[in-house]
Formats: sequence, C-alpha cells, structure tokens
Amino acid sequence: MMRNDSIYQLCRMIVAPVFRHFYHPKVIGAERIPENGKIILAGNHKHALDPILVDICTKRTVHALAKSELFKGPFGPFFKAIGAISVDLDANKNPEAYERAKAILRNGGIINISPEAARNYTKKLLLPFKSGAVRLAIETGSKIIPYCIKGDYKFNSDDLRIVYGDALRIETCDVKEANSLLYKAIEKLLKEN
Repeated sequence: MMRNDSIYQLCRMIVAPVFRHFYHPKVIGAERIPENGKIILAGNHKHALDPILVDICTKRTVHALAKSELFKGPFGPFFKAIGAISVDLDANKNPEAYERAKAILRNGGIINISPEAARNYTKKLLLPFKSGAVRLAIETGSKIIPYCIKGDYKFNSDDLRIVYGDALRIETCDVKEANSLLYKAIEKLLKEN
C-alpha cells in the first residue's frame, strides 16, 4: 500500500516549519538530492527525529524505514498513512519491508535508510552496518546519497546539521564492497563536518 500523499503533504506543511523554528537545522548539500529518479538516502541514526530532518531537505516524498514498534502504538495509523515501512529490528530478514522498498525504488521513489538499523547510543562514531541499503541499490540500480547528522536536537540549537555527500554508484560492486564504501562515505562526512 502506497502512502496517502495528501496526508503526507499536509503533515509536512505543519511539521516542517515547526521543526525548523524549534531546532534551526543547518542543511548542507541538499541540492545533491535529484528532483526525480530512484534514490536511497543513507546516513547515521542518532535521534528519533532524524527522519523528519531528512524529510525536510527535499520536496520529494520520502519513504522511511521505521521500527515495527512504532506501528503498534496509538500513532500506528499515522505511520502507515505517511508511507513509513515497518521493519522488525529483531528479525534477521524483513522480506515484506524489503520488497516494499524495492517496489518504491523501481517506481522512481526515494527511500531513507539507516544502515546502522538502530539509534547509536554508544560513543562509537558508527555502529556496524546492515546490508539492506546496498542490496537494494544493487538490485534496483539506485544511487545512494550518503548523509551525516551531527549536533543536538534542542530548542534554538546552534549546532544541529545534516550534510549530504556525493551520490555513490555501487550497482557493479558486491554487497560487502558496497557496504564498506557506504560506511567509509558516511564516516568521512561525520569526521569532516
């Protein structure tokens, strides 16, 4: 089931200005996100609000992968309505989520994935990456645009920023090599910004 774009656009009209007013995020490199075509946005995951920060960087409708617990609570219908893709973080594989993401990409859509698969509560720069983002890119011929999020989500923040890097073409790589390239690209963004 595809998202209801009317609900999605209405939510964005309400949430985006409030988010910008509250957190003052600095967005760098958003012009690297093309206006059309199949794209995977992939970056680090530090906070529950990361998907909103990614979403406000483009006018395109972004399908985010989200943990399945979010779909079971009172906001479950909302997450379904905006087209988030439910992922069971405890499962080794998520075939339904994977096929749904693949269908969106094959239809020229845009997906947001955190290869870390969960929020990073450690002092490490990045958690080990799962391979879903690169497997999707290889199987669908999609470009991956890496990003990093740094700073704090606090009122009138002066350091919250998202930085987009150059698109990666990895469809000719094997999964392990592609995952390593993606990891290094995001790691470099984090270290340089």
